[in-house]
Amino acid sequence: MKNALKTLCLTGTTLVFVLMVLSCKDAHKEEVKQVKNALTDPGLEYSAYAPEVTDMVISRADYSNKLYGFWLGQCIANWTGLVTEMDKIGNIGEIKTGPFYTREDWGKPDQPSIWGEGLPSELSDNIDFVFRDEDEIWGADDDTDIEYMYQHLLYTNKTSMLSGKQIKEGWLKHIKHEEENFLWVSNQKALDMMLNGAVPPETSDPQITKDSIYDNYHEMIDAQLTTEIFGLFAPARPDIALKMANLPIQTTARENAQWISEFYVIMYSLASEVDKSLSQKEQIAWMAVQAREHLPNDSYAAKMYDFVKGKYDANIPWEKARDDLYERYQVNQEDGYTITSKNIFCNGCFAAGINFGASIVSLFYGEGDIKETIKIGALAGWDSDNPTATWGGLLGFMLGKEGVEEAFGRKFSDKFNIHRTRVNFPNDGLDTFDEMAKKGIYIIDRVVQEEMGGGVDLEKDVWYIPHNGE
Repeated sequence: MKNALKTLCLTGTTLVFVLMVLSCKDAHKEEVKQVKNALTDPGLEYSAYAPEVTDMVISRADYSNKLYGFWLGQCIANWTGLVTEMDKIGNIGEIKTGPFYTREDWGKPDQPSIWGEGLPSELSDNIDFVFRDEDEIWGADDDTDIEYMYQHLLYTNKTSMLSGKQIKEGWLKHIKHEEENFLWVSNQKALDMMLNGAVPPETSDPQITKDSIYDNYHEMIDAQLTTEIFGLFAPARPDIALKMANLPIQTTARENAQWISEFYVIMYSLASEVDKSLSQKEQIAWMAVQAREHLPNDSYAAKMYDFVKGKYDANIPWEKARDDLYERYQVNQEDGYTITSKNIFCNGCFAAGINFGASIVSLFYGEGDIKETIKIGALAGWDSDNPTATWGGLLGFMLGKEGVEEAFGRKFSDKFNIHRTRVNFPNDGLDTFDEMAKKGIYIIDRVVQEEMGGGVDLEKDVWYIPHNGE
């Protein structure tokens, strides 16, 4: 009897111990469940989702690395392009800048811009890449700051589709109302309209924005450099990306300028769908063909694209293609591109059309090589920091953080100061590419659920993205 009681007590003790272990394991499981993924947006309720076999599956962790690469590549290209911005715009009108740059000018002394008062760029004495070391900080510029602001507005408003009111409130809060506010032409006009009570898309309406200075604010360049990021917010779904970008684009652009901006949005979205077994050159070519289908065939944007593509296919050197672009559109005003006849400052050197043409030169002739693409973009002329930033951002995304570092053979700063050009952001405007990428992931989580009808699997750390129409 005594032994039986002893056995019973031991069995009970063992049972209690087992139950305690199991309880601890369950608690650990619950803890793991709660912290299973560091990329979890506390402001979003993640819904259960049963994936379809046709869904595209994209790794969120990999995408975060690519978003880091986007911001890094865009900053490198933006600041490199600024060295030659408005150095070469042609020889029509009061401002004449002599022969355009060629590949032989890379590494040679920078020539003054049209507003440089005879002095080269303060960024670099020579035409070369501009970097920020690991202990330095990248500054915002007009090719990155509005995109940063739109990302912030999407996240803080917990929406995938910004309203005109939300855009207006964001502009008025984060952009200085007076110079120096780093706004030009259509962006400045949009702000002026907002200050007078207008709400996007009124801010680009050709009938109410024209004045004694411009009757074509809506054709100026700004939307192209402020909205490409919407393509990244809708991976492999250009239809959703265009829907998200529509009102931000129409804040400043219409017609050809809008179609050009949409071309870039499509390119950025397709970067997630392209066949990775293809070479980088082939991937770029496929994406460009798909985006070209969106341009109306009778638009000067489409005809500029086709003209440059024809030169590339015929193995014409990029310098000759750029010179022919200038002759056809700024000298001869063909295909309905009549900017020169308007007799505006610098012959419309910041207009959407000619800068789109120059960007297509760097896109095709760069053949997917980020360094070569930036070089050609910086040397092509006109508003050279715009196309360089656009393609530097796209190729940086495709390469990811490590790919960009490998391409340049070095490490870079990961810090970003939005308050160089904009105001009223948290942390006195200081941010990091990691945090910026994380916010992008959270925006996409919402887009996948609310706009695509797809799902977010936090355990597998993937998105399930239904194909268009499915």
